[in-house]
Amino acid sequence: MPNHLIAIDQGTTSTRAIVFDAALAPCASAQRELQQHYPAPGWVEHDPEEIWQATIATVREAMAAAGLSAKDIAGIGITNQRETSVIWDRATAKPIHKAIVWQDRRTADFCEALRASGHEPEIARKSGLLLDPYFSASKIAWLLDNVDGARAKAQSGALAFGTIDSFLLWRLTGGKAHATDATNAARTMLLDIDSGAWDEGLCKIFGVPMPLLPRVQDCAGEFGVTAAELFGGPIRILGIAGDQQAATVGQGCFSPGMMKSTYGTGCFVLLNTGTERIASRNRLLTTIAYQLGGKRTYALEGAIFIAGAAVQWLRDGLKIIATSAEVGPLAERADPAEQVYLVPAFVGLGAPYWDPQARGAIYGLTRNSGAAEIARAALDAVGYQTRDLLEAMRADWPASASAPTILRVDGGMTASEPCMQFLADILASPVDRPVVMETTALGAAYLAGLAAGICPGLDGFAAQWRLDRRFEPRMAEAVRETKYAGWKDAVRRTLTAK
Repeated sequence: MPNHLIAIDQGTTSTRAIVFDAALAPCASAQRELQQHYPAPGWVEHDPEEIWQATIATVREAMAAAGLSAKDIAGIGITNQRETSVIWDRATAKPIHKAIVWQDRRTADFCEALRASGHEPEIARKSGLLLDPYFSASKIAWLLDNVDGARAKAQSGALAFGTIDSFLLWRLTGGKAHATDATNAARTMLLDIDSGAWDEGLCKIFGVPMPLLPRVQDCAGEFGVTAAELFGGPIRILGIAGDQQAATVGQGCFSPGMMKSTYGTGCFVLLNTGTERIASRNRLLTTIAYQLGGKRTYALEGAIFIAGAAVQWLRDGLKIIATSAEVGPLAERADPAEQVYLVPAFVGLGAPYWDPQARGAIYGLTRNSGAAEIARAALDAVGYQTRDLLEAMRADWPASASAPTILRVDGGMTASEPCMQFLADILASPVDRPVVMETTALGAAYLAGLAAGICPGLDGFAAQWRLDRRFEPRMAEAVRETKYAGWKDAVRRTLTAK
């Protein structure tokens, strides 16, 4: 019997494949960096063909490194950068344009026009989302209106839309499966998250023909089978979840009130609210955490666009570090008397501000400020932005404020001890870092293993979660509040006038 699982983790900056055994221990992995394309200020694109080639290469390499063949694999789970949008020709499987990445802001004016026309209340009521270029719907509209002949082809059914999971599923199955899961569908701004179905009214608002859209399924189940020639034999595709929801699963956050935060290119905090959909009054998102057996579990989510990307900017833009690993030691040399704030609004500000026109700024510079202080400010910004989200969540859902907050964290930035300690300090709450850091891939693998019948149910999986280190707050309250007040002032100065 096949007893291994493969997670395809297609992220914003790289594509990875990880092989897990039946106990969900990683056996082998492979990774390819993904080139970013910036055709205009605020525009971000990826090449879908590069993503596809990297996916095939990394799966093959990981299988070879683990000494496995297709018959040894019980299933594939896919997790992906959410909202990033691709439209392709059904006959040729070729994309009609580069993928428009979730960070892209080209549709800000279009979204503002929809807001001015009074559409935002209906969009928020049905989708749980705020009207913003971040989500897929306006990206789809842009592609249909800016690629010659695209709208007519879409209306005739000749084109297909998908987030990256759908595009990979189509290619992996040789065009036999055009589907997505509920978590990715919930990020398009076209799904009614109460019914779990595409909404005709939302599609009409954005001018999206419904024949473009994929079938919506549970996160665990039969999605299709890979073409035999890809990996030396057919492999079932049994799990799909957007990256932040996959990390929520991987962190075992299955009970209402549990919370996780992933620190990668951006930062995303999800608070499980159970079967209750909480309508945010503080500009957070209401989304689907996961859907199993046709039952939806909801979450409040706060999205921060820039977290680890700020470290990349220090490296590639300012060139004050040669590698990302150098940021921590550099930040530790910062003069504590310097109060420098970096508001990393390079592509606008996400939750709870949602200002797509805001741009990055540094405040508090003196003649004594230098590279160390700017590095420290870049790391501290992660903590400040996370506190913004947690305060909004507590206000939205009083039940979450009545119990102690323990934040489970994952992602590349959690390897930084100073960053995680500051996070605990500024939140005045414990921060738990797990033993298994690849929680996004782990969640995807678990979903596939659950559908394959080789992994335990939710309670059994949650019981396997193990703590690596807990960061306890140790900053004096007066210092904490003074620092946070400085951050709030910096954000106020950065927001564009409304």
